[in-house]
Amino acid sequence: MKKLFGTDGVRGVANQDPMTSEMAMRIGRAAAHVFRDSSLRHRVVIGKDTRLSGYMIESALTSGLCSMGIDVLLVGPVPTPGIAFLTRSLRADAGVVISASHNPYEDNGIKFFGKDGFKLPDALEAQMEELIFSGAIDNIRPTAAGIGKAVRIDDAIGRYNEFVKSAIPRGMDLAGFRVVVDSANGAAYKIGPRVLLELGADVISLYDQPNGTNINQGCGSLHPEMVSRAVIANRAHIGIAYDGDADRAIFCDENGKVVDGDAVMALCALHMIRQGRLRHNTLVSTVMSNLGLELALKEAGGRLVRAAVGDRYVMELMLEGGYNLGGEQSGHLIFLDHNTTGDGLITSLQVLSIMKQDGKPLSELTACMRTYPQVLVNVRVKEKRDLASVPEIAKCVADIEKALEGSGRLLVRYSGTEPKLRIMLEGEDEGTIQKHAHELAEMVRNKLG
Repeated sequence: MKKLFGTDGVRGVANQDPMTSEMAMRIGRAAAHVFRDSSLRHRVVIGKDTRLSGYMIESALTSGLCSMGIDVLLVGPVPTPGIAFLTRSLRADAGVVISASHNPYEDNGIKFFGKDGFKLPDALEAQMEELIFSGAIDNIRPTAAGIGKAVRIDDAIGRYNEFVKSAIPRGMDLAGFRVVVDSANGAAYKIGPRVLLELGADVISLYDQPNGTNINQGCGSLHPEMVSRAVIANRAHIGIAYDGDADRAIFCDENGKVVDGDAVMALCALHMIRQGRLRHNTLVSTVMSNLGLELALKEAGGRLVRAAVGDRYVMELMLEGGYNLGGEQSGHLIFLDHNTTGDGLITSLQVLSIMKQDGKPLSELTACMRTYPQVLVNVRVKEKRDLASVPEIAKCVADIEKALEGSGRLLVRYSGTEPKLRIMLEGEDEGTIQKHAHELAEMVRNKLG
């Protein structure tokens, strides 16, 4: 059973286990051993967001990697998707991101990309954990010229900047657009506004003064109301809010209305269908995406394939099926023709370029799907039994599914981190699905609570 790596790397309170400098050094040593495949010199890129603890963890990781003969390329604060790109661009053996994404500043995390720019598979993370806890590499200590060195890469932001701008049609600019950008005092505080300015947009930049402790603090993707207010006050065409590592983006339209991530996926997928660019006419999302997204695609001759919750599971299905667009309700979109992970900046440019090409405001473009009422209920349980083994619960589930057939959807799943059963219902009538949800929740409380 994995002790360190969760669904998105290692994460926790900085300077407490497992996010200590000692553990970061051990993670660096284990990573170095895993990524070395010959006697040649190897290189690993390290980037981070703007958290105060990033300096401590960066130094420890660097020390661990260098102690195993790996050279380190330090690029400073760069969005997570920028590290995926730079790992490929700099021909490195791996990339490391020091970030806790949308979490508060006292947290931090470590996640890896392989040399192909994709996140590491579970098996490789398990191999690293085995090395960390077994002590198998404790005595591997190169000396003299065998020790690695660390160098700063000064043009990393410039490289990523040009890469991001290449994601919109050649020759297109954003002149005439007034854009509000909330960088969450995070990794995109420089490059987010700069990309839009260089493409000709009139940019109102918010929360772009990080001090090490204000990342995600009352701003960014968790607080879209801030960018919404600024859109109205500045009569902007669109508002964009990033999270701390800028791998996702939340939008609001010209009226200040926050746009659901499903609606953003819908407008992008439908545009790509019209242009013949959506591979197999298929969008990959998760089991949490609204039924309206599925029906909007179906009406346009496309289809929705659902993965488990988590961007790595979306990516797995994309690679298995040869699809090029996927994402989550949270605003985490993967445009596989452009980058190998979710990229908030590329998502922003895709949305803006569609607005430019279609000549329509965001409010009109996002009207392409009808959002069905959705009810979420969490029920605390004493044990996570197979629901099919509890006849009363199984019958209740079957009855609800029969009642919703063709006009709604029921999803029941256990939380991966808490002793809870999550019940999600969608349907045409909110009162009906509320009734079904609470009926099932009460049955679960009686039998498992």
